[in-house]
Amino acid sequence: MEGSFRDRGAAKVSRDERTVTVHVPLTFRRKGGRKVVISPTGELQRPARARYIDDALLRSLVQAFEWKRMLDEGECVSVSELAGATKLNHSFVSRVLRLTLLAPDVVEAILDGSQGTLVQRQAFLRGLPHRWAEQLP
Repeated sequence: MEGSFRDRGAAKVSRDERTVTVHVPLTFRRKGGRKVVISPTGELQRPARARYIDDALLRSLVQAFEWKRMLDEGECVSVSELAGATKLNHSFVSRVLRLTLLAPDVVEAILDGSQGTLVQRQAFLRGLPHRWAEQLP
């Protein structure tokens, strides 16, 4: 089988060019009950930080920007009218609308799931610092 491949650098391609074989010099070891990757230099390779999408926070953020659009375009002229139209409590609508005041970096982190588990919806609904720099965890 080895003779049926042509060498193209680190990858070998079969004569019919339907199969590619790549050799990656890695070692897998168990550490603390988990498998870890050891690089060719012997260094432990840490996995990229896992993304955590907080569905409740994401839905609230989307809802807040939708409600802001409705207010900006005049579909509802006040938060009270918006609360009536959505059949929700005025206080709740006001708190959710505060999410539109989040720093752009925080909004982006929530959207791509890199905000971490310490950023939670309830904390944002209780209140936000006015300065964007103070909003970052």
